[in-house]
Amino acid sequence: MPDDGARLLTGPRVEPLLRAAVEHQGGQLLTWSLDHVDAAPEQSTTATYVAQVAWPHGERTELLGVSARTGDLSPSDARADIFEDGHRKVAVWLYPNDPDLLGLPRAAFPDRMAETLNAGTVLTRPVTAEQLSLSMIAYRPRRRAVVKVVVNDPREVFYVKVLREKVFADIHHKHQLLRQAGLPAPEVALTTADHLLVTRELPGMAMARALFEPGDPCSPEELINLLDAMPASVAALERRPPWSDAVGHYARMVSATLPELGDELGWLSNQISTGLARFPLGNEPTHGDFHEGQLRVAGGRVVGMLDVDTIGPGRRADDLACLIGHLSTIQRMNQQQEAKVRDLLARWVPVFDRRVDPVELRLRAAAVVISLATGPYRGQEIDWREQTIGMVRSAGALVRQVTPNG
Repeated sequence: MPDDGARLLTGPRVEPLLRAAVEHQGGQLLTWSLDHVDAAPEQSTTATYVAQVAWPHGERTELLGVSARTGDLSPSDARADIFEDGHRKVAVWLYPNDPDLLGLPRAAFPDRMAETLNAGTVLTRPVTAEQLSLSMIAYRPRRRAVVKVVVNDPREVFYVKVLREKVFADIHHKHQLLRQAGLPAPEVALTTADHLLVTRELPGMAMARALFEPGDPCSPEELINLLDAMPASVAALERRPPWSDAVGHYARMVSATLPELGDELGWLSNQISTGLARFPLGNEPTHGDFHEGQLRVAGGRVVGMLDVDTIGPGRRADDLACLIGHLSTIQRMNQQQEAKVRDLLARWVPVFDRRVDPVELRLRAAAVVISLATGPYRGQEIDWREQTIGMVRSAGALVRQVTPNG
């Protein structure tokens, strides 16, 4: 089996590389811990580490990133520092100098963000770094980042997507396409040459939060109608494979971290792939990653749809299954919250069943759950084993609902 670097980057043997990288920058590594792991089994592994570093000007907490590959390093790896452990070359960088996210240094610091907003005349007045509050909402090393920018006096909120060069123009076009069709996608306020997409905050409350407020966040019919309102031109965009196409890949990723789940995941993956083989690809306009974290609601209605990077042709069951999969795997809920989500699913799924094939819906939802089961380990959650096992069991419950003798 090709060595994808996972063992090196998740074990103690990575320390000399981290130490050498910090010393190369003029610092001294004091302590470190694994923060996040992104693995493509048998291809590559990228990991980040929280490190305490002593610099000539004082101690700081830093984020270090390392990428290893089975074959040659990628062209963008050359933007990082290249080190060898005696057997292979790896790319190492210090946040925010991510080799694939060239705009991250601009988005990570208030002074540079203020300069960017002022140069783009995004606001009606110039702002200073002191008027900005920045927080990292999401960071997938070498893939994407999202930074929330709050401007004070008066308060305005922006979200800055830090993108790779090869996807930037496509994602910008998708935002414009939906806005022109009247869909509640984010308004693009500014773009930059280093691939930042600055959008204005949408109205309403995040559905992920509204789930736990009194009443329903919206109706299931509202969700279906929103998806069905997407323009036909979305179906002419490049096709993104549905989550179910990669169920075997995600099952192997989970099995690599929890081998005792290998047989169960193999059976689930086979049932899902076999069961979905009779369904064509589909040419409906789809969101591609439709879940409670992507929606804004107010007054029982959907008023915003986020993260439209993934729109394209597919099957409506893909989108509805994605929502079911996410709702089925929300972590850290108390008993009252769990009861609320179970009740919503019990009432919403039958409505979805009238719009799409019920068997297809459950198999696709199970595939989404298996893809999500890679998350606790990637994020190095303290109880990642228990969370992962729980997710695999949820996927199994969905498959067994529609599998004879399951």
